[in-house]
Amino acid sequence: MLIDSHCHLDRIDLGPYQNDFSCFLKDAENHRIEHMLCISIDMDAYPAMLDLVKDHPQLSATVGVHPNAHDGFEPTLEQLLELGSHPKVIGIGETGLDNFRSSGDLTRQHDRFRTHIRAAKALNKPLIVHTREAREDTLRILREEGAETCGGIIHCFTENWEFAEQALDLNFYISFSGIVTFNSAQDIKEVAKKVPADRFLIETDSPYLAPVPFRGKPNYPTYVRYVAEQIAELRNTSFEEIAQISTRNFYTLFKMNQVI
Repeated sequence: MLIDSHCHLDRIDLGPYQNDFSCFLKDAENHRIEHMLCISIDMDAYPAMLDLVKDHPQLSATVGVHPNAHDGFEPTLEQLLELGSHPKVIGIGETGLDNFRSSGDLTRQHDRFRTHIRAAKALNKPLIVHTREAREDTLRILREEGAETCGGIIHCFTENWEFAEQALDLNFYISFSGIVTFNSAQDIKEVAKKVPADRFLIETDSPYLAPVPFRGKPNYPTYVRYVAEQIAELRNTSFEEIAQISTRNFYTLFKMNQVI
């Protein structure tokens, strides 16, 4: 069985499933997807996202605001604590820093990141971190806020081994997306070889970043197996071993003994 540790189920195209979410869920089950973590990126869409997942034991959710979100409701620490206490919410984020799509005064982005870290610590729930062209600031703020006490995930990992080592030291897991299947992703492939077996996860970030052989097309949680197959090849082991390890790591990180 497989787990997609980061996807946006409220944004995928259900056209191939007759626009029927239950049909999509059945297909995921047929592809041995045991659990999917639906990630929040803005508060305006959050209520509908939570409503989508709340009645399905194979789905869980996070709450948070993406660093690139510029409009919409900005939650306070107190509001994040309240929303993050919902039993279906198992993590805080996606949050972090992005210097690729954002420029100018980034104070608001940094403050938002700190607020999310504080919420994750107070709730003792893992933090889901997005970082792009902001490695030094990301690590600095994680250290300054004591994020190692809650830990979490560096999702859709696109950095090098030096960054990975520091993130691991801060009690974070490394999650690999379809990017690891790209020929150009040599640094990411090296990290996939080196990361300790008990500290990696797999994800799709669907509907974005489809793996080879679907690169450039809409992504789906069922494609997470291509990420697992690539990591198995890189680590010279079997697909079944990677599926088992990544699934166990997910349940360990989120303190889940079984599907909720």
